[in-house]
Amino acid sequence: MSQPPEITRRTIRRLPENLVNRIAAGEVVERPASALKELVENAIDAGASQIAVRLAEGGLSLIEVTDDGCGMRADEIALALERHATSKLPDEAIELVATLGFRGEALPSIASVARVTIESRAGSQGEAWARVVDHGMVVSDGPAALPPGTRVRVEDLFGKVPARRKFLRSARAEWAASLDVVRRLALARPDIGFTLEHDGRRALQVQPGDTLAARTAQLVARELHDNAVAVDLVRGSFHLMGVAGLPTYNRGVADHQYLFVNGRPVKDKLMIGAVRGAYADMLARDRHAVLALFLEVPPEEVDVNVHPAKTEVRFRDPALVRGMIVSGLRQALMTGDRRSAQAPDAAAMQAWQAEPIAPMPPPISAPQSSLFWQLPAARVSEAGQVWRGYEAAVMAPPAARAEPAIEAVTSHPLGVARGQIAATYIVAEAEDGLVLVDQHAAHERLVLERLRAAGAGEGTAPAQALLLPEVVELDEPSCDRLEEAAAELAAYGLALERFGPAAMLVRSVPAVLKGGDVQALVRDVADDLAKNGAALLLGEKRDLVLATMACHGSVRAGRVLSVAEMNALLREMEVTPRSGQCNHGRPTWIKLAHGDIEKLFGRK
Repeated sequence: MSQPPEITRRTIRRLPENLVNRIAAGEVVERPASALKELVENAIDAGASQIAVRLAEGGLSLIEVTDDGCGMRADEIALALERHATSKLPDEAIELVATLGFRGEALPSIASVARVTIESRAGSQGEAWARVVDHGMVVSDGPAALPPGTRVRVEDLFGKVPARRKFLRSARAEWAASLDVVRRLALARPDIGFTLEHDGRRALQVQPGDTLAARTAQLVARELHDNAVAVDLVRGSFHLMGVAGLPTYNRGVADHQYLFVNGRPVKDKLMIGAVRGAYADMLARDRHAVLALFLEVPPEEVDVNVHPAKTEVRFRDPALVRGMIVSGLRQALMTGDRRSAQAPDAAAMQAWQAEPIAPMPPPISAPQSSLFWQLPAARVSEAGQVWRGYEAAVMAPPAARAEPAIEAVTSHPLGVARGQIAATYIVAEAEDGLVLVDQHAAHERLVLERLRAAGAGEGTAPAQALLLPEVVELDEPSCDRLEEAAAELAAYGLALERFGPAAMLVRSVPAVLKGGDVQALVRDVADDLAKNGAALLLGEKRDLVLATMACHGSVRAGRVLSVAEMNALLREMEVTPRSGQCNHGRPTWIKLAHGDIEKLFGRK
C-alpha cells in the first residue's frame, strides 16, 4: 500500500499590496469594457450632467472618461487610489447603498494593470490636480489645467501582464462590449448627456433631459418608438416602468433586453426568466422580446453586492418581483394586442402562381331546405367555383345542381389537395389516408434546401437585384459582423455593403427570397452571427443562417392558397430531402390512415 505524500508545512504570509491589487483587478477588470463601466459609474455617482468617453482600439490602448461632476481635491485623488476607500458609503449601512459603486476597488485595481492618469478639480474655486500611476507605481503628482470635474485616462491595459493581455479578444470585439456598456448606462440615466468616440469617430451622442421613451428609441432601435407599449406598475414601494416591444417586434437574440434595478444595469436570471414567462405564449421559442425595464425598490429589499462587477442582484422577495414583471408586461401588452409590427407578408411562392388566389368567401347561415344537407360538406375545393356551386346547390332544385369534378386520387405519397384549414394547414387526400400539412413549415424547409443546393454548386447562387438598394440601420458591432461575412453571404445571393458606421446597403437578395422583408432578413442574419460567432458560415453552422433566410422567404401561416398552389407544394415536398421536418425540427405534415379515422368514428 502506497504511503500518502508528505505534507510540507507552509508559512502564512501577507501578500504585497501590488499583488493584492492585481488579484482584485482579476475580479473587477476582466476586459476594457469592465474598466470603462467602473469609470462611467464613478462619473454618474459624482453628479455629472455630461459624460464624454473616448476609446482607441476598443479600449485596449486608451480609455478616457471626462465628466463635469463634483471633482476631487489632491488628497482625495491619492485616497481614491487606495483599496477600500470610497465616498459612496457614508456610514456602515451597506444594505442601504444608493449609488452604482461603493466597494472602493475599481481605481486601484485598474491602476495596478495599466497606466492611469487622474485629473480633477473640485468646484469652480478649487485647484486642478493630476496624479499618474503606471501599473501600481506613482510616477508623477502635481497641478493640472482642467475645468470643474474629473478626467481619467487608462492606457496600455494589461501592458505589463502578458498572461492577461493574450486572453483579450480582438479590438472589434472589445469595442462591441464597450459600446454595450455605455449604451446600458446611458439608458439608465436619461437625465445625463453621453458622448462616445472610438478611434476619432463619434459613435453615440445623447442629450440630457430625454424622456425614457425617446432615450430608449434612440439607443435600442428607432422602430421601437412605434412598435412598443409603455409599462407602468406600482405595488406598494415597488415601481416597475419602461418600454416593451410588441410581440411581433422581436429579435433572434436576447441582447436587446435592458434590465435595470434602482438605475443599475443588471443581467439577473430572475428578471430574464420573468420576461420570458410574460412573452411565453406570444413569441416563438427562438425569438426574443425587445424591451427596457426599470425596477425601483427600497434599498433594503435588494442586495447589490452579490458579484464584484455588480451585474447580479438578489431580492428579498423574488416572487413579488417576478409577479410584477409578468403582470406588468402582460397588462401593458394587452393595450397593444391589436397592433402588429409586421407588415403584411409579401413573399411570393415562386412557380405556384398557376391561378389567382381566390379570397375566402363570407360565411352564410344554413337554409332550412333539406337540400343543404345533401352537399358533400367535408369536401373543400377551389374557393370561387365551389362557393358558387354551393350557393347554386342550395338555392336550385336537384335537377339543376351541378358540382365541379374532383381530381382523382393518384399514387402521390402526400395525396391530392382538397383545401385549407384556418388558412394555415393544407388538407390532402391520399390513397391510404388523410394528410395535414403545415404550409409555412413545409415551405420553409423547401426554401432552405434550395438555398443549400445553390450554395453547394459552383459560383454564386441566383440573386434578385433590388431596383433601389435598401439601407438597413443596425448598431455598429452588427455591421462589423455582417461586413466580415459579406463574401460568404454573397455566395448565397445576399449582397451587402457597408454604408457608414451603423448601416448596411443591400443590393440583392437570394432569388428564392425575392419579395420578402429585406430589413427583417438582414437584422435576423446579423443576430445569428452575433449568437453563433464569426465561424458561423463555415461547415454545418452555415445552415443556421440559411434557415433564417429561408424563414423570411416562406409563405406565411394565414395566407389563402389555391388548389394548384397547394398541389405544387405537395409535389415539391415529395422530391425534396428532409421535407418531413421544418428548419426548427418540427414536423411539416402528419397522416391519419384510413384505419385511424375509422377508429375515431367507432367503425373499428
